[in-house]
Amino acid sequence: MSSINDGRGAGATLGLLGGSRQWSAGTPPKDVTGWAITALGVTVFVLASSWATLKGVYSAAQALKVDGPLALGILVIFGIAVLALLWPAIQSLRRSQTAKAALATNNLVNARVATAASREFAYATLGYAAVVVALLMIAQFFIANNLAVSRTFFQLPLIFSTFGLILKAFWINIYIFVIAEILVLVWGLVVAIARLIPGDAGRPVRVMATVYTDAFRGMPAIINIYLIGFGIPLTGLPILKDLAPESYAILALTLTYGAYVSEVYRSGIESIHWSQVAASRSLGLTYFQTLRYVIVPQAARRIIPPLLNDFIALQKDTALVNVIGSVDSFNQAKIIASNHFNLSPVTTVAILFIAITIPQARFVDKMIERDQRRMRGGS
Repeated sequence: MSSINDGRGAGATLGLLGGSRQWSAGTPPKDVTGWAITALGVTVFVLASSWATLKGVYSAAQALKVDGPLALGILVIFGIAVLALLWPAIQSLRRSQTAKAALATNNLVNARVATAASREFAYATLGYAAVVVALLMIAQFFIANNLAVSRTFFQLPLIFSTFGLILKAFWINIYIFVIAEILVLVWGLVVAIARLIPGDAGRPVRVMATVYTDAFRGMPAIINIYLIGFGIPLTGLPILKDLAPESYAILALTLTYGAYVSEVYRSGIESIHWSQVAASRSLGLTYFQTLRYVIVPQAARRIIPPLLNDFIALQKDTALVNVIGSVDSFNQAKIIASNHFNLSPVTTVAILFIAITIPQARFVDKMIERDQRRMRGGS
């Protein structure tokens, strides 16, 4: 029996290492010439549509009295950039022809490689073409109906002339969300700890914290701002009745987002394994010492991304303070818009909020990716 096995093993080794071995690629790949021709046809269509749209955009820029040479230069650059779609489309067609030639010589390996490359180039062409088509649709929307959309939302002379005034008012929004974020961090942690107090003695505190969290998470922020901004002055309470509208806004946003952030804190604290608590208590630490020195520092690292997401939402909700008379950027823009019968100043406010929000959103993405890499490395 052993001699037979040895003979089989030697034969297998000879078959693997000998010069007579043969490679097999299985069934022939499908012809992808149709994909390549489709990609090339879509590219030609997109190019024609792009140049027609760019011509309309240039006419619109002249009608809006935009700098002619600058607008023409930007449009020419875009028109040349769209020509880049031809490269993957042509490459797809070439690789499909290479695959056909390989199949004709029964070279299945090269045929499969060329087919896969042709398909990838075709998909890349269609993907980038979809992006260009979306941009063209946006451009057509702006120039439609004799530039009605552009004149309503993007009247550039009005935007430039009122930008300084709106930016000055935008500092009110920045002041509100910076102070509110600091208070929310503290208040949210207090509420989270209150919901996690153990034992029968802590039950009343847990119930109170739960009621607060449910109530303010269920209440729209604009209603909370309205009630606090107009209700507290009517009460005549000392000190509180004389606060500025911005202070009422900070208080309302702190109460609203404190409920959300407390749940983020609580989920982070509960994500720490119970053995950490057991080990700390066995060393003689009290419950609050365990939270302070062991649990909360570990939980804080895990909750930074969701915390930043809540703070991005808080920043946008500062525009709601206009309901209580605070002259923030949105309120200032509404005043200008009503005087000029045009919404371009409100577009300026939207651009300012986007400018401070997008970098934070990308920062959150980077932090999530870093945490995922660390967890994969640890596992």
